[in-house]
Amino acid sequence: MTKLTTIVPAAPEQTITDNLEDLLAVLPPDIVEALQQYNNPEDRAKLLEIVLDLGRRPEARFEDREVYLAEREVTREDIAYVASRIGRFGDDNRAGIERTLHRISAIRSRSGEIVGLTCRIGRAVYGTVTIIRDLIESGESILLLGRPGVGKTTMLRETARVLADDLRKRVIVVDTSNEIAGDGDIPHPAIGRARRMQVPTPSLQHAVMIEAVENHMPEVIVIDEIGTELEAAAARTIAERGVQLIGTAHGNTLENIMMNPTLSDLIGGIQSVTLSDEEARRRGTQKSILERKAPPTFGVLVEIQSRNRVAVHRDVAAAVDAILRNQPLRVEIRERNPDGTVSIWYEELYGQEHRAERSMLPSGPRRTYQRIPGAQPPSRPTTAPVPSASLPAVTAESSRRTMRLFPFGVSRNRLEQVIHQLVLPVELVRSPREADAVVTLKNYFRKRPQVLREAEQRGVPVYVLRSNTAQQMANLFRSLFPDHFIEQTDTEETDDGDGSFAPQDRIAAAMYEAEAAAHQVLQGTRDRVELRPQEAWIRRLQHQLAERYNLASRSRGREPFRRVEIYREDEGW
Repeated sequence: MTKLTTIVPAAPEQTITDNLEDLLAVLPPDIVEALQQYNNPEDRAKLLEIVLDLGRRPEARFEDREVYLAEREVTREDIAYVASRIGRFGDDNRAGIERTLHRISAIRSRSGEIVGLTCRIGRAVYGTVTIIRDLIESGESILLLGRPGVGKTTMLRETARVLADDLRKRVIVVDTSNEIAGDGDIPHPAIGRARRMQVPTPSLQHAVMIEAVENHMPEVIVIDEIGTELEAAAARTIAERGVQLIGTAHGNTLENIMMNPTLSDLIGGIQSVTLSDEEARRRGTQKSILERKAPPTFGVLVEIQSRNRVAVHRDVAAAVDAILRNQPLRVEIRERNPDGTVSIWYEELYGQEHRAERSMLPSGPRRTYQRIPGAQPPSRPTTAPVPSASLPAVTAESSRRTMRLFPFGVSRNRLEQVIHQLVLPVELVRSPREADAVVTLKNYFRKRPQVLREAEQRGVPVYVLRSNTAQQMANLFRSLFPDHFIEQTDTEETDDGDGSFAPQDRIAAAMYEAEAAAHQVLQGTRDRVELRPQEAWIRRLQHQLAERYNLASRSRGREPFRRVEIYREDEGW
């Protein structure tokens, strides 16, 4: 049992500096006048960016809405007015306002003229690193992950200040596009005593990283948006020289980095290894497996899930190994409470084999979150977002009764069509109070609406789909009703008379059949299963699926009746 702990932060409450007046000073006067009505503290804090596109009305984008600032259209004169009052645009079409954190990005026509401007509000938020301050003080290299706009750069900027001012370390900020320390030659006060090295062009970021280490003897290097192989190699060089590295990369989870061939070196790299027959039998795996190639560049990885919630992998090497070997992995979840304290609890992460999807696209390791008994903090959800292909299966006994499902934010018509095509014991209800389970989309789940909170308080499972597609819905039901799909392939009810399976997708039907056959062989109900004749490229997918289940397979017969046979390797032929 894991005990819930609470850390009381030593840092003060968060304070925000946005220098909004400096940005308003470069905008056309009528647009500034329209923005004055949104100058109250609440709207000001939620303002994200101002968009000026040629021939369209000027627009202000807030966290929760978008508003037009004028009835007239933006003209070339408006764009020229702004461009003449800001810094020079670099190779990445970004500019700024001196000694502020605001970023102005340009959209150009084919002839190179500016036809659009995105004026993004830059804010220095003091106190954001409270949630991971102990990790920063540990001296470990830390990689921050998160979707765009979640606050990676803001946390990185505050990290540089804390290390330089509070811990009195020699900190160098490698600042590409002046994103961290603002435009101009004088860095913004938000980075404290940290020194800033500007990067003349994004393609030279890796060279400036190495130069910083060789010329200025830093104890810490801070770098934003590691995105190329050269930058990943430079990061490894820095870490191997004993310098603490704090960096960010685009990606939501550790698995995203593992599957990114460009960035996988940051977590040690992934390589294919062929095992001996004896070792494969000892491990209970196939002979060709994936393993970590080298020690990771970053010892700690932080997934920024929202501005007040992160998931921490304290040992990246152990986490990568566990995911590759499909072993349970404990993840540390931290959340900042309204009173400023930080709650910590742990969740189990279960890796699962890749499942064949109708899209037939390569898929990464799936994961299911399950809270450890006794570790649930007050007022936290009883379920976490669950990728549809990794949901816990419904037992054979429970699958005989009809499941009452309430769709929230999910296309009801599409859901009904999938249920009808797959002949599932599922009934859609109109109220969450009548439901045995709720299904919703990831975007809705993140916003924590009242409907989902009430369902979780009553103990009703909430299943989360990544997108509103029939494929995601089918994967959800396949995980909930595996016995139903196995039984379905043994009957003729799924045969439409033309040699195809329902749903009406030839590739999906072939993979359904192969997966059902693999289940039958694994469960011992049949020694070997012969599939229906398929084309060569579909048979190749079926062979790959059998390999993922650690089963043998071969093609038999002559074209056009050549087919795949799945069996246990120890059966022999």
